[in-house]
Amino acid sequence: MQPAVLKLELINRQKLRLQAPLVDRMGTVAIVTSDGRMIVGTLKGFDQTINLILDESHERVFSSSQGVEQVVLGLYIVRGDNVAVIGEIDEETDSTLDLGNIRAEPLNSVVH
Repeated sequence: MQPAVLKLELINRQKLRLQAPLVDRMGTVAIVTSDGRMIVGTLKGFDQTINLILDESHERVFSSSQGVEQVVLGLYIVRGDNVAVIGEIDEETDSTLDLGNIRAEPLNSVVH
């Protein structure tokens, strides 16, 4: 192996070692995308450009006329340039929400 390739491989291994404890500690996260979607799932991985891998994910679709609809996505990848906000969800509090009775206008897209 050439020295530059070996060095890059070592750097990537170090990044994975640093990333693993954070991913192990994270539970359920909510992501608001730049087009106003809200995606909830278990964070399984990320990279330096904030590409996110979610497992057991679903999209929460808000409406002012009916309750929140949850669309199952399963294993899902969100591109980093589409992430507006990411935050950890308190699963205990989230489980007490009655999403069927929550009515809200959908979020608008991010304006640059």
